[in-house]
Amino acid sequence: QVQLVESGGGLVRPGDSLRLSCAASGRAFSSYGMAWFRQAPGKDREFVSAISWNGDSTYTADSVKGRFTISRDNAKSTVYLQMLSLKPEDTAIYYCVGKESVAISRSPTWYDYWGRGTQVTVTS
Repeated sequence: QVQLVESGGGLVRPGDSLRLSCAASGRAFSSYGMAWFRQAPGKDREFVSAISWNGDSTYTADSVKGRFTISRDNAKSTVYLQMLSLKPEDTAIYYCVGKESVAISRSPTWYDYWGRGTQVTVTS
């Protein structure tokens, strides 16, 4: 039904910025709640940020609050994650996820659709 493709990851230095993009193809993207999760080496998946179908509601994890901002452009069927002041502990594979719902969630099992991820590496 829906395919999600992440892009924008890369290798950066501490303090640098990146903007991740998630391009969606399929039906009714504007009806989907979307989120970003990440998984660092040797760790479980961690919630990063979520945004409701119309952008009216967002939630961002405390670990990245104030540095990361989620947004979406339904006309382009794209979700973004703007990441500022990156730290080495932000190093992870970042996944874009979605669910056809008016709601959003911090739980990874709530989402139906997952991208394959994009690697973010922050090192000095």
